[in-house]
Amino acid sequence: MGMSVSTGRGRRRRRAMSEINVVPYIDVMLVLLIIFMVTAPLLNLGVDIELPKTNAKALEQKQSPLVVSVDRDGKLWLTLGTEEREQVDSETLLSKVSAFVRQNPDVPVYVEGDQAVSYGQVFELFTLAQAAGVSKIGIVGQPRTELTPQR
Repeated sequence: MGMSVSTGRGRRRRRAMSEINVVPYIDVMLVLLIIFMVTAPLLNLGVDIELPKTNAKALEQKQSPLVVSVDRDGKLWLTLGTEEREQVDSETLLSKVSAFVRQNPDVPVYVEGDQAVSYGQVFELFTLAQAAGVSKIGIVGQPRTELTPQR
C-alpha cells in the first residue's frame, strides 16, 4: 500500500510502509511447532526396566535406627535405637525425636506406616520428623513375594 510521491524533477519516490509483514514469522513458528510435536514423544523421561532378582542381604548400619511408625488405628509408635517400642502422641514424638537427633545427628531415621493407614497420616510423620530437625529420612517397606501388583 505504498503511495507514490512525485518530486519536482519527475522522479517518483516510494514512501516506506509502516506495517510489519508477519507472514515469515508465522511460517517459522509453524515449522518450530511441527519440530516440537515430532520430537516431544521421543523425549521419554522415564525408562521401563526390569530389575534382576536377587537374594541380597539388608544393608548393614553403624547405628541402630530411629523408627517412627503409625499403625492401622492411627496410633504413633517410636523406637529409639535399641530401646523398646513405645506408643507416643505427636508432642512427645516431636520432643523425643528432636532430643535424640541432637545427640546423634547421623542416626538413620525411618518411617513405617500400615498399609491400611492413609497417606496423609504417614505424611504427617514426615513433617513431624522435619520439625524435629531430621534432615534425611527413609521409608520402611516389606518386599513383595509375588511379581504381579495387587489391587
